[in-house]
Amino acid sequence: MELIDALHRGEWVHGINSDVSVMLLATEDSCHRLNTLMPSQKTERHAILKSMLGHIGENFTIHSPFRCDFGKHIRIGDNFVGNYNLTILDEAPVNIGNRVFIGPNVSIYTITHALDPEQRAEGIMRAKPVTIADDVWICGNVTILPGVTIGRGAVIAAGSVVTTDIPPMHLAMGVPCRATRPITDTDRVNTTI
Repeated sequence: MELIDALHRGEWVHGINSDVSVMLLATEDSCHRLNTLMPSQKTERHAILKSMLGHIGENFTIHSPFRCDFGKHIRIGDNFVGNYNLTILDEAPVNIGNRVFIGPNVSIYTITHALDPEQRAEGIMRAKPVTIADDVWICGNVTILPGVTIGRGAVIAAGSVVTTDIPPMHLAMGVPCRATRPITDTDRVNTTI
């Protein structure tokens, strides 16, 4: 669809469109079906997610509630955990690597609206992709804004608002989120069991 292609290119568009509304409603229905299933109904839950998302790898858990806009623009690698109340607004691609942990109440946004109130009311919007590399841990209550890339092995502290790219193997935190220090071998812990 031309509108979605323009959004994927990061262009400003008139986003209110009956075809888009139909697609959003279909995905909302799929999310609703997923969120009404018991957690123990793994086969049915996995089938919904595999049909709704663009790609999801092996060995994944997505707790309910889960919500997304289109689903088909989301690609998730292997060994993924998405905790309760994960929201992904995927008007542009969202690429999530392998072994990514996402805490509860995390929001990932690709869409933004015009600042001018008249244009906003007309539905003027644009989208930018979000990339989360392998081995990232996003703690609870984090918001990731359009156009952000989070590098391999990074940790985003709870409550952060990620507005710019985060380098690999860094602990990042704050509003706005900033890399505070590298993650090194001194961060390894000893286990007792």
